[in-house]
Amino acid sequence: MLLLLAEWAARYHSGFDVFRYLTLRTILGVLTSLFIALMVGPKMIHYLAKFQIGQTIRADGPESHFSKAGTPTMGGLLILVSIALSTLLWANLENRFVWIVLINTLAFGAIGWYDDYLKLVRKNSKGLAPRYKMLWQSLAALAAASALFFTAVTASETQLIVPFVKSVALDLGWFYFVVAYCVIVGASNAVNLTDGLDGLAVLPTVMVAAALIVFAYVAGNVKFAHYLAVPYVIGVGEVCVFCGAIVGAGLGFLWFNTYPAMVFMGDIGALALGAAIGTVAITVRQELALVIMGGVFVMETVSVILQVASFKLTGRRIFRMAPIHHHFELKGWPEPRVIVRFWIITVVLVLASLATLKLR
Repeated sequence: MLLLLAEWAARYHSGFDVFRYLTLRTILGVLTSLFIALMVGPKMIHYLAKFQIGQTIRADGPESHFSKAGTPTMGGLLILVSIALSTLLWANLENRFVWIVLINTLAFGAIGWYDDYLKLVRKNSKGLAPRYKMLWQSLAALAAASALFFTAVTASETQLIVPFVKSVALDLGWFYFVVAYCVIVGASNAVNLTDGLDGLAVLPTVMVAAALIVFAYVAGNVKFAHYLAVPYVIGVGEVCVFCGAIVGAGLGFLWFNTYPAMVFMGDIGALALGAAIGTVAITVRQELALVIMGGVFVMETVSVILQVASFKLTGRRIFRMAPIHHHFELKGWPEPRVIVRFWIITVVLVLASLATLKLR
């Protein structure tokens, strides 16, 4: 929106041409979403508390969590508002990738909102039935995959890149839909599973989004893409602004979500953020790199799968409690220690994923 205004103003003063630069608009996207989150956050938390939209705590969970009962949740709405407004202000709204990633993020946010609404407002402890939640997630993911597949301009937009291997680019064909579905739905639910401690999910998401800015910029620049032997995707660089908005919104939310949290994001935020990074990873052709940088999310998901499988097959549990962050809590780790150590792991994994650009 502001890009169009700047282009109009540039006719009268060349100084406005600076807003054409993607790097500047990405930085402004970060700062704008951060500012919106910090300004809107206190009032939103006030209203969530006023209407008693508070967190419920598992009876079998760590005892340290019982004091969190009633903490305002559905704070993910703050993240979505910040991302959407910042993206609409600074991104090129004629770019198809911007609309695909933004609409899919909001779609998953709507699914999460309805789940939270049933749990917290309608007092339905089960929330949205898993089969219906999966149905709507599947429809949203496949819609995004279809939009990307059928609007693809070059063959490289549907190829699978293997990290650390320079000459391997697998033509997916119709299998593209399977990969896209697994990445989007898998990332969405993985972030949701990780969102169990104050700030545990949001900062790794911010770090992953920051890394995706680099991948999007490289993939959208013909010179860098050719030099680093990654697929050149025309126009995908504009996704940098969207990723920047995630970074700013996530940091703004962390201001209120850091231990001890004043607000929780709920499914509305966790499902949306997971879908956002999953969709961006597909647009920039870095699905496998996402698995590396999102290793904490993968670890949390695998811990739940192993726990359920072990209990059903043998009647025994592998972990004291799943997801795995609760296992470490029950072993005696203070909550801040679990959070910060998972953050550190994410830093290392994000750096490893960025190394795949050069170590090929």
